[in-house]
Amino acid sequence: MKTATRSATTGGGLVCSCELKIKAVPNSVKSAMAGRLGNAWKVRLQAVPEGGKANKELLDFLAGKLALPRKAIQLVSGSTSREKRVRITGHTLAEVEKILLV
Repeated sequence: MKTATRSATTGGGLVCSCELKIKAVPNSVKSAMAGRLGNAWKVRLQAVPEGGKANKELLDFLAGKLALPRKAIQLVSGSTSREKRVRITGHTLAEVEKILLV
């Protein structure tokens, strides 16, 4: 799912953004990309799934992997589920997928 939004901070120009489906696997040995799972990206997370720790780690992990500020990554849905949707501002879907495949 790819979207584009207008940004007042850039004079009304278009800012690239996209949404990813994520299958989160908390309580893993280390946080890492685990490839594709159907139309979702599987992400292993070291954090436990309590108190929002795994969600925070997911967003921090993706920000680091994509070299974006943490505020550019938002959890859209799935805060209490392993199936999540994440919005990424600053890259197109094609750019994100290329980076995640490495």
